[in-house]
Amino acid sequence: MLLNGTVPLSVDFDSPEDFFIFIFHILFATSAVLVAGSVLIGISSTRSLRLQNRFIFMLNTSISDTLTGLSVYYLGLFDVQEGYPSRNGTFYILPSFLGVNLLTFLFAQFDRYLAVCHPFFYKRFITRSAVIGICVFCWVYTYTTLTVQNLVPISIAATMHAFGVMTLQIIVLIKVLMTIKLYVIARHQLAREAPSVERDNKKESLRIIVFVVICFLALWCPSFVNIIVRQLTRKGLVFRNEATNLFAIMARLNALVTPAVYIWGSPALREAVWRTVWRRLCPRHRTR
Repeated sequence: MLLNGTVPLSVDFDSPEDFFIFIFHILFATSAVLVAGSVLIGISSTRSLRLQNRFIFMLNTSISDTLTGLSVYYLGLFDVQEGYPSRNGTFYILPSFLGVNLLTFLFAQFDRYLAVCHPFFYKRFITRSAVIGICVFCWVYTYTTLTVQNLVPISIAATMHAFGVMTLQIIVLIKVLMTIKLYVIARHQLAREAPSVERDNKKESLRIIVFVVICFLALWCPSFVNIIVRQLTRKGLVFRNEATNLFAIMARLNALVTPAVYIWGSPALREAVWRTVWRRLCPRHRTR
């Protein structure tokens, strides 16, 4: 189905499944923007949260998740196929928001490891400015690489993409090992510390980052594995477009799951989101 004679819609509406797919993407995109956007506004508007390194990482992923939610209004509603060659594609600009999150989570894991295992080093060297610089680096690295990839010939771009997949394999392996390490830390080292506010903050942040990374890998790895299989054997699953690509949909679900986990796992963030966003949208409750 054509929209104003330009980009076709993602489905033809010839079956109930087409209506389900289209409605699902609208609901998902809206939910992701609302939830991730709420976390973004909550952290940005609360000075006590902005001063903590762990919330800076959450802020960075929430920016990416909000943009991912917005991107679904295009990737999910229109006939788009990213790749080499692509069809109505965005040169991987929109899917690369997930790449920003992947790097951010990796650095956040190292941040929590240093905070718990090497607190003196952490307090001296891992400053708020350093964390902000790391978050900026995640964006600059991802989109600088993507820019170069889009400027070179397709044959070279495909090779760069394959090399990027290999790099992601290494990053995923590191993330798995770091997740296991952080889980061990959470169970043993923090149990030996005396009860304190700092200990509770460390325990909370470790729980959040471990849970978020597990969810991210669980939702993202099927797409990652399918890409590898297609590149190595040419026998991976091929979908009609991004809207019907089950693996890509699972990966994009992180844009909703990740901020939801943040809100669930952090009472301070939950209170900030309620105070700065949702209470203002509920005038009946506000007047009580």
